[in-house]
Amino acid sequence: MLACGARRPTLRAMRESVHRKENITSMPLVSLVLTLIVVGVVLWLINNFIPMAGSIKTILNVVVVVVVCIWVLNAFGLWTPLLSYRVPR
Repeated sequence: MLACGARRPTLRAMRESVHRKENITSMPLVSLVLTLIVVGVVLWLINNFIPMAGSIKTILNVVVVVVVCIWVLNAFGLWTPLLSYRVPR
């Protein structure tokens, strides 16, 4: 509960306090998109030009997609809140 006369912190203020506590640096959107393109091209090259069993390719693709998803969530600052989320009983 807030004390009488106290204001709620804005989303921006909360985000800035999280960044200060965890020492998170922001990543420009262009860098994020370029990195996603490079990862996609590298994965495509591996899938097309390196001979390996289909099951290994599937595992590799799943691992890369999961890692990239976590990385993108972290880049947008959504990974820490997901980890700290508690399901009410």
